[in-house]
Amino acid sequence: MSYLITGAAGFIGFHTAVKLLKQDEKVIGIDNLNDYYNVDLKQARLQQLQDYPGFEFHPVDIAESEELKTALAGRKIRRILHLAAQAGVRYSIENPDSYIRSNLVGHANMLEYARHLDGLEHMAYASSSSVYGGRTDLPFLETDRCDSPVSLYAATKKSGELMSHTYSHLYAIPLTGLRFFTVYGPWGRPDMAYWTFTRDIIEGNTIRVFNNGDMLRDFTYIDDIVSGVTTILSKGQVHELDVPHIVYNIGNNKPERLEVFISILEELVGKKAIRKNLPMQPGDVPATYADISAITTDYGFKPKTDLKTGLEKYVSWYRGYNKVK
Repeated sequence: MSYLITGAAGFIGFHTAVKLLKQDEKVIGIDNLNDYYNVDLKQARLQQLQDYPGFEFHPVDIAESEELKTALAGRKIRRILHLAAQAGVRYSIENPDSYIRSNLVGHANMLEYARHLDGLEHMAYASSSSVYGGRTDLPFLETDRCDSPVSLYAATKKSGELMSHTYSHLYAIPLTGLRFFTVYGPWGRPDMAYWTFTRDIIEGNTIRVFNNGDMLRDFTYIDDIVSGVTTILSKGQVHELDVPHIVYNIGNNKPERLEVFISILEELVGKKAIRKNLPMQPGDVPATYADISAITTDYGFKPKTDLKTGLEKYVSWYRGYNKVK
């Protein structure tokens, strides 16, 4: 079985590729290796993947349709995991063009590619918990209205869901959207709070705590996410739908206070954080909380990793990767 993973040098893409390759699947990875964060980390992930004989990589920008078609010409791909996107809520305020290009144009190009791909069995793609906006009625359900995004990033992710529904309606493409909830763990993204807090506590720098720490996040460990993603990819859709497009929350279903998150990191690092409390940032939301009853019923998805265990694994990896004590 051949899988295509876009964003293969990214956090979730890398871990998913590793699991599939360990199962002796063939994985074709594409990534544009942009410099939103340190490219050395992306290259280090790729170096790990290239140790597997079943892995093939192409440096491709999904916003370039001809480049995409050329790189994948003749490949017999049956399942697609589309993760390539411009990430980050706050960065979308400063650099909107990159989000339009990657998350709208790039997503449309992937739908077009899927539309013309012979033998495609299933395509799953990354959406985000950010589509729920600033709503405070918890937990978030897939049936909740999501038409009031508070960031451009969120708007592009909701737009991707709408485009996917349309393509599925018109061309009967089996598409599954995955609304990820604050994924963390080894090999994670340096722009995320778990990375910056760990770095700054270790180095004795001040951490910036937004909304004075009054935040609730559904932190989800990477191994739990990958288990769910690979099950969905391999099993395919479980419902007979007139329009074969469905969206699932994929989170931990156990949100934690930011204060608890910081306290655990302080314990694991062995140092107290130096804090600067700041107001809520534009585009941010006070809480995320995934109702996962649908994905649990359909795919048996059950997160197993509590926050302290996950952060302990992350901090251990961080110290080793960055060669710090």
